[in-house]
Amino acid sequence: MAYFNIGKIQYEGPQSKNPLSFKYYNPDEVVMGKTMKDQLRFAMSYWHTLTYMGTDPFGGTTMSRDWDQTDDPMKKAKERVHAAFEFMEKMQIPFFCFHDQDIAPRGKTLEETNKRLDEIVAVIKEEMARTGIKCLWGTTNAFGDDKFVHGAGTSCNATVFAYTAAQIKKAMEITKELGGVNYVFWGGREGYETLLNTDTGLELDNLARLLQMAVDYAKEIGFTGQFLIEPKPKEPTKHQYDFDTATVLAFLRKYNLQDYFKMNIEANHATLAQHTFQHELNMSRINNVLGSVDANTGDPMLGWDTDQFPTNVYDTTLAMYEILLAGGFTKGGLNFDSKVRRASFQDDDLFYAYIAGMDAFAKGLKVAAKLLEDGVLENFKAERYASYKEGIGKDIVEGKVGFKELEAYALKNGTTPNKSGRQEMLESILNQYILETK
Repeated sequence: MAYFNIGKIQYEGPQSKNPLSFKYYNPDEVVMGKTMKDQLRFAMSYWHTLTYMGTDPFGGTTMSRDWDQTDDPMKKAKERVHAAFEFMEKMQIPFFCFHDQDIAPRGKTLEETNKRLDEIVAVIKEEMARTGIKCLWGTTNAFGDDKFVHGAGTSCNATVFAYTAAQIKKAMEITKELGGVNYVFWGGREGYETLLNTDTGLELDNLARLLQMAVDYAKEIGFTGQFLIEPKPKEPTKHQYDFDTATVLAFLRKYNLQDYFKMNIEANHATLAQHTFQHELNMSRINNVLGSVDANTGDPMLGWDTDQFPTNVYDTTLAMYEILLAGGFTKGGLNFDSKVRRASFQDDDLFYAYIAGMDAFAKGLKVAAKLLEDGVLENFKAERYASYKEGIGKDIVEGKVGFKELEAYALKNGTTPNKSGRQEMLESILNQYILETK
């Protein structure tokens, strides 16, 4: 059964007026030594694409999907699998990402839940074999159920901690079975509402214990995928322990976990932390922990996690610039953790949304590659910091001087005049590259 009355989306170029076509994403076009398909590694988010029905904090569902027209939860889950792979085939998306609860409904017991997962995983494997589509990453939903009201790995209730570990164990197993090359930890409830009732020391210690258990179990079952942590500062809790990249790095280093985890950076989470998307990617890159990306954007007028499809080419250009500087993706990719708006309730709106996001990142990739090939920004940075390549600056970098030597130098030489940072000029050049790159 076909769920979408739409053909395969093809690349038609920037001059095309066909809204159901790619204007910039040409999967086979080579950019900086790799095809666009391999540079961008697009992935479909199972949750927002297949299970989001238009709800928000103030209203119920607005969407009715053909794959949901049954009251049998397991039949519905299987229909969603077939719809998902039809959509990915038609969109030329090579990967998908999932939470355990996205693909199979919870049972009354953990045992029943696990059996349901096994049944649906078998169907997914059939579709993967048929289409060649792969799993980018898996994770567990340890935040939605009422048992996680006080957190999961940071819960004050030890039985909930145990249940969380069991869920992660199963999710890791099915991610491995599906060939997933990453496993993500997003602590949706791992934070606090008030310090009046919170033992932050114990909660952080327990979170570290949980992550160490995952590292140990991965070795036991031979899971070689990359562990990723997805930072987010707030919402649903007032303060989450994985606030931003710098906070997560401090946590990992404190508990000697830094060798096992990288970052899954989400654009909307970055802005909630009062950072730009580029900033979080930059912090990850310079610390060698840039693993994967959740591609979306937020609405600055709303100020919460709206998970909109990314269409701002300025943002996608700077994002791809950092990713290319990091050497490009290895196991990671661009997962569209994005959902259509509540009022965009027709099935074909999913296609328009993904096309817009994929084209925005494809254009960003081409602009970023051109900037790097021409050396515009990197040459300017090199010149700006040239004083550290010789003389006293070189001695500072090489650790040859301390306070006494620097004091002596300053007393004798003073300082040389500063040069302009040329921010406006660089912004103008960036605009020119965005506007002129085909």
